[in-house]
Amino acid sequence: MPGMMPMRSDADSDRTVAEISPSGIFTRRRVWWTFVHQDAPAEISRRHLLAFVAALVPLAANAAPLAPRDEADITRIEAYLNSLKTLKAHFLQATGDGQLSEGTAWLQRPGKMRFQYNPPSPFLLIAAHGVLTFNDSALQQTSNIPLSRTPLGILLADTVTLSGAVTVTAIDRVPGQIQVSLVRTESPGDGSLTLIFADNPLALRQWTVVDAQRRETHVTLYNVQLGGSFDQQLFEQIHPPSADHPG
Repeated sequence: MPGMMPMRSDADSDRTVAEISPSGIFTRRRVWWTFVHQDAPAEISRRHLLAFVAALVPLAANAAPLAPRDEADITRIEAYLNSLKTLKAHFLQATGDGQLSEGTAWLQRPGKMRFQYNPPSPFLLIAAHGVLTFNDSALQQTSNIPLSRTPLGILLADTVTLSGAVTVTAIDRVPGQIQVSLVRTESPGDGSLTLIFADNPLALRQWTVVDAQRRETHVTLYNVQLGGSFDQQLFEQIHPPSADHPG
């Protein structure tokens, strides 16, 4: 399944950049250059980068009181996520505009994740040391953002707690499946994340994020392997090429 190819911009101020989607997954689209990353010149707005990493479904963390069944399921989900220490899977990513890409994901809780996209997609995403880093090797761009400001931070926390700092905005069930939608309580405008589980027994299978511009990103995991240990070099942070060594 092909990755996404570079796009051509039509004006100097309107350039193609790698953008980190709210799910922590890459998309490439034409956006204003002021949306790139925090290490760029002063005119570049980090606030806009945060908006890309965040997701937004509700405009406020206004959730109805949870029913006893909901509370029981939230307790089960918390226990499952906290028991999840390592995971390796293939992933399929679909965006609202029909772009598809795939690759391999490694998750090591707490705090570490790697999403490596299959060629020809040039994207790589790494979460480690409290930072989410993404790299587009074709554009030679690397951007960083605190993991705590991303939906991935909820999954990778030392202890997953779906109350207090996190608000559950919805729980939905269909036979064999349960999904829970989440926002950060103090900053619901920063993003929302919907986790989708197979049920009986619980198993994380998908997540869906809608960003502040109402763009959806869906990630499906398959061939999931739980447990084991990973080479820690998988989570080494990405550094942009130096000016002296552009290759």
